[in-house]
Amino acid sequence: MVNGLNDYEYQNDCVEYLFDKTSSPDSKKIITVKAPTGAGKTVILIKYVNFYLNNTGNKVAFIWLCPGKGDLEVQSREKMEELMPSIDARDLPYSMLLGFDNRSVTFVNWELVTNKKNNALKDSERKNIYDRIDEAHNDGIKFILIIDEEHLNNTKKAKDIIDRFDPIYTIRVSATANKVSHHEFYEIPEDEVIDAGLITRAIYVNEGVMEHDEIENDYDYLLDLADMKRKELLAGYEMVGADVRPLVLIQFPSGQPETIKAVEDKLASMGYTYDNGLVNIWMSDDKIKSDDLTANNGTPAFLLMKQAVSTGWDCPRAKILVKLREGGSEDFQIQTIGRIRRMPERKHYDFPGCLDLCYIYTLDEQYKQGLMTEMDKAYQVRKLFLKKGFEDFTLVKEMRNLDTDSGLGERELLKLIYDHFVSKYKLGTVKADNQKTLSMNGYNFSHEIDSKVIQGEFRSGEAISNATNSQKISVKTKINTHTHGIQLMHSVDEIKKITTIPAQRVRNILQRLFRKGKKKSMKLLALDTSDFYAFIINNIHQLKIEFREIMATQSKQLTFADNAKTVDFKIPDTELYKYTDVKQVKPMTKNVYEGYTNEFLPSEARKSTSERLFERFCEKAGSVEWIYKNGDSGQQYLSIVYVNGISKQWLFYPDYIIKTKDGNVWIIETKGGMQAGHTKNIDRQVENKFNAFKAYAEKYNLHWGFVRDIDEELYINNTVYTEDMSGDNWIPLENVLP
Repeated sequence: MVNGLNDYEYQNDCVEYLFDKTSSPDSKKIITVKAPTGAGKTVILIKYVNFYLNNTGNKVAFIWLCPGKGDLEVQSREKMEELMPSIDARDLPYSMLLGFDNRSVTFVNWELVTNKKNNALKDSERKNIYDRIDEAHNDGIKFILIIDEEHLNNTKKAKDIIDRFDPIYTIRVSATANKVSHHEFYEIPEDEVIDAGLITRAIYVNEGVMEHDEIENDYDYLLDLADMKRKELLAGYEMVGADVRPLVLIQFPSGQPETIKAVEDKLASMGYTYDNGLVNIWMSDDKIKSDDLTANNGTPAFLLMKQAVSTGWDCPRAKILVKLREGGSEDFQIQTIGRIRRMPERKHYDFPGCLDLCYIYTLDEQYKQGLMTEMDKAYQVRKLFLKKGFEDFTLVKEMRNLDTDSGLGERELLKLIYDHFVSKYKLGTVKADNQKTLSMNGYNFSHEIDSKVIQGEFRSGEAISNATNSQKISVKTKINTHTHGIQLMHSVDEIKKITTIPAQRVRNILQRLFRKGKKKSMKLLALDTSDFYAFIINNIHQLKIEFREIMATQSKQLTFADNAKTVDFKIPDTELYKYTDVKQVKPMTKNVYEGYTNEFLPSEARKSTSERLFERFCEKAGSVEWIYKNGDSGQQYLSIVYVNGISKQWLFYPDYIIKTKDGNVWIIETKGGMQAGHTKNIDRQVENKFNAFKAYAEKYNLHWGFVRDIDEELYINNTVYTEDMSGDNWIPLENVLP
């Protein structure tokens, strides 16, 4: 027991593990702890820091990094001051003023050091953070970094600061961490946290939602169910003598004014308003929070929030989460469940059983397990520097010419899409026949929005994300052209994102093709308004496939290439490459960067098989003098303009530049090859890129080719692209680059 704080065996075990690893010179430098939300990770870290300081005489300063949203660094510092008042806990401005003192703990809000508007890194009368770090190093102080919660600011600036601290150990604590080879890894079992009474025994999803329910209004339906459950829980707490008023969290993915207003009106009709204190709102641009919001007996019954509140906020009376849809293809973020899993009195009640559960109401169909950060992934990142002798190498880089990037006109585009449907599905002029044909090919012509939603009791968030079809039920939502106008707009935006066609133009085209109207030409269906809404929303996934296929049709490249804007490309002076541990490190001497090794080639760091094979091939090929791996996007990399099937300009970045010993420069693009007679290539724009690449190489007198693999043997093609690699156009790479 520490200062009246309950001791839990799993917490003490974790503290001992952290102490052992940060006291041993043989430990890996990154220690990852996976701790379920509600396990008391802040308390665990406070106990660890106290134990470390009391049991070592090491000259160490702790840096405790927190995401900026939710004021988590303030909460964590105040918790340390409450539980361990003897520890020198301070905020970043204090350490900026006095330095990172020995045995101090500095709580840092990432936004103070990564936000462009911050003052912490600007030259001023105060010494900046880099100077203070250097002073500490000169005084012999070592740093231990604690990265608390999800590392939301995983940017180059953040990494530069971490590198400057040069910590002897970094401790990562997260509910969604993964085990990787270059981290020490410790997992607190969720069952132990449940058995301790700190979190609910299970999660109930969509209790009361019935199979084949016909829903008039998403918001009304879910809020009515949530309020019924809230009242049931309130009565339950009263029965067991617990002074707890359950809180309902209403989560909006983006917080659009229209959806917020609809929910506010619904709550007002139920007797819950801002004026009577029963509704609070917490959004970036709108905050009404009662002083007792997080108290177990707080007044507010509903809190309107966005996804941001999923991190760094503790309100144990929050027991119900309503996740509303603002679009048609949103994922439910599993980590949000942590906000409703804590037990308000750190114990289970057993009777009535509903008090030991938390509740989710959502019509979402996809569930995403966590937000895996770069630091959780199975690779690390290393900065490499360009070898001498490559500073003056240049090529011509193409960029989009926005002055000529208008694409097809609306009528041309409409005809292209119309012809695609007619050709693909053999459609005619009889609308009823067309509907039957499209239905036979998988299109949904329901009059309502069809959804398959999860229902049932689950032990963990992972169990929810792995729910089977037997744990899902079908529900139908009646079309309301007012409330579902937003969802239709999101469906249109889904097509806009993949095509860059303006949303209004997309909507116009969809209406001309599928909705009843005066204009009869190029009309495939004649749906009335509500059926048109249902058709687009229910079939958005298939419609996106159609538009991707249309964009992948071959377009003439040469005219647009002539109009592309150009600048000189130079190989960047430095580059960050992903790498992971290998059993035996071997240098890759032909790479243009110093220190490039086979650590950058394992599948954990490089997913593309053809890339890995190509780099190993070049390392052994006697004809290759040097090789450069181009980036996937960004102004510093070599780009070539290509045009898609709707005449919009795009950039692609060829994978490699190599120079052969005969003085020729080659540009190579690698693609997925063939396996068991099936293509591994997933790039729908491959032919347009191939043709643009061919025109670019001819224009600038360069050697080039697309390289793909069959059974780990590489083949090259620079004549006519075919997905099938059995033809003479694909020839062994070793014949070209021996």
